[in-house]
Amino acid sequence: MSTTFFDRDAGGARLLWGVAALASVAIALASFRYLVGFGPMPEPIMANAYANPWLPVHVAAAATALLVGAFQFLGGVRRRWPALHRWTGRVYVFACLVGAVSGFVLALGTTTGPVATAGFGTLSVAWLITTLLGWRRATQRRFAAHRAWMIRSWWLTFAAVTLRIYLGASFATGLPFELSYPAISFLCWVPNLIAAELYLRRQSA
Repeated sequence: MSTTFFDRDAGGARLLWGVAALASVAIALASFRYLVGFGPMPEPIMANAYANPWLPVHVAAAATALLVGAFQFLGGVRRRWPALHRWTGRVYVFACLVGAVSGFVLALGTTTGPVATAGFGTLSVAWLITTLLGWRRATQRRFAAHRAWMIRSWWLTFAAVTLRIYLGASFATGLPFELSYPAISFLCWVPNLIAAELYLRRQSA
């Protein structure tokens, strides 16, 4: 990204980023443990018709995007180590593309009906498009547009965190998975994207 994420209201933006970054790292590490056998996947998730092999692919890609994504917005890193920013950016883009494609396949195999398929499928398409547009704007050296599209992409990546928040709340309150999951398929990312748009509009005002 070409400019720092913290252009205005630096204190509040840094606090928000800090919380988001910590949550992202925590969820990424928790996700990686499934790939190395340190815990079973939740049974309703494993019931997906395309869980094998697409679920491990999606988990690995989304966790990688979470792990490197938030740190791309640190202006100090970009200014001091621009090559590092570019290379980690490439890792982020590749991880998002793999995560989006595998996520779309998994959306088609969900066991909770067409609403969940629509929710997660739309998320995957939006994630793919925002990431590709962000990458394309960087190659065109249109850095302001690059930054804006990558902010949108990042908050869609962050759906991996908000998904788990809503799932945890659903399990804690005893809501049936087949009822809560379709709603969560939209709740985990639509508010994130709205927040990103509001932030960008405020920055451009």
